[in-house]
Amino acid sequence: MSPTVEQSVRARLISDAPHPAGIPVRLRSSDDDPGSLHMHFPPEVCLGGRAEIWTFPRSLLDQGLRTPSGTDDVRIWPCGRAQTMVELRSPEGVALLQFDTVRLRRFLLNSYAQVPGDGGAPRQDTLLRKAQG
Repeated sequence: MSPTVEQSVRARLISDAPHPAGIPVRLRSSDDDPGSLHMHFPPEVCLGGRAEIWTFPRSLLDQGLRTPSGTDDVRIWPCGRAQTMVELRSPEGVALLQFDTVRLRRFLLNSYAQVPGDGGAPRQDTLLRKAQG
């Protein structure tokens, strides 16, 4: 059985609504695809009522915690010291999500430790220091 790291986190969906909606997101990294991060969204928060999975390089999240990073479909950037923004673009629209940075760092630390790949192992000490401090 290949190593897999999963972590449930809450994100805030940023919209015109007076109070941002909190949504559950499951982060996943596995040895089957060690350089990738999978963000799982439940059907009740997705257009069309079907669960959605966004897959992108794990290194993109790592970079996005420190500096604005991304491609046309997925962009990630720090928002102050405690929050990280993730923008997901598809033909159906744009979703802007806000995550607690410490939870994303913990996920990365665990995923690099248990699912080596994409050159992530050397970053463990740096991530650990950031997660603790």
